[in-house]
Amino acid sequence: MSYFVQDRTVVIDGVALSLDLTTGDPLVRAVLMSLFTWARAQPGDVLPADRRMGWWGDTFPTVAGDRIGSRLWLLSREKLLPETLRRAREYAEEALAWLVTDGVAQRVEVTADRRGADGLTLTCRIWRRDGTPVDLRFDDAWEAITNG
Repeated sequence: MSYFVQDRTVVIDGVALSLDLTTGDPLVRAVLMSLFTWARAQPGDVLPADRRMGWWGDTFPTVAGDRIGSRLWLLSREKLLPETLRRAREYAEEALAWLVTDGVAQRVEVTADRRGADGLTLTCRIWRRDGTPVDLRFDDAWEAITNG
C-alpha cells in the first residue's frame, strides 16, 4: 500500500511554513491543530449555535481527559469587545497547555489583540525544550473563528 503526501504550507506573519509531515516543523503543526480544530464545548459554555462541536476521537482518549482543539469557535457570534479578547487568549492558552504538560515546550504565552474594526490577532510565543523561543502570529484569527 502506498500513500501520497502533498506538501501543505501556511503563511504565518508573512513567512511560509511547511506542514509536510516529513519536512515541516512539528511544533507549528501542533499549534495549528490545537488552536484551529474545534474542541467540544464544556457543559457550562454558551453555544453560538445548537452544536457542541468537538472531535469524535475525544470520546475515547488514550489518556483520560485529553482533548484536541480549542474552544475559540464559541466566540464566532461575539462582538470584538475586551471581554472577547480576554476569552480568546484564555481559550488559546487552554488549547496549548498540553505542550507544557507533555514536555514538548517549556512555556507558552499568548496574547490576543484587536486589529482594526473586525480583526483579531493571536500571538503565541512558545519556548521549545531547549529554551529557543518560537513566535507565531495569526493576523486572521478572527476570520478563522467566524468562518471556521
